[in-house]
Amino acid sequence: MNKVLDLDIHNRIKALCKEGDILLGRKKYSDARARYIDALRLLPLPHTNWQAATWIYVAVGDTHFYSGNYEKMIKCFLNAVKCPEGFGNPFIHLRLGQAYFELNKIDLAADELTRAYMGAGVDIFMEDNPKYLSFLEKKIEM
Repeated sequence: MNKVLDLDIHNRIKALCKEGDILLGRKKYSDARARYIDALRLLPLPHTNWQAATWIYVAVGDTHFYSGNYEKMIKCFLNAVKCPEGFGNPFIHLRLGQAYFELNKIDLAADELTRAYMGAGVDIFMEDNPKYLSFLEKKIEM
């Protein structure tokens, strides 16, 4: 069953996320994170029932990714996996793989990066540091 958000709440969430995106682009990670969390708080509980939560958790996780806080990033992305259309999403698996790689959790990194590759191909790796693709090329036959 697809639930539909109240239009006013939906518009407030979109506005907060847009502000967060602008702040993220300016590398103001904690300010961006605050906007995304404000947006998440507008969702009815449990948050994991809402598709909007998938992308808000991803956005919060990205602020941690760019800040180098990989443990917190993983928590956000694992929450995103529990939300609608989260599990199997190549970008979510890419970010999880990158975080596990940075934390030297090699087996988990290989598993998640493989999921990203299987879901989206090599193109998903093109906008990030090439070390992740190089790592995966050593782990699987591509």
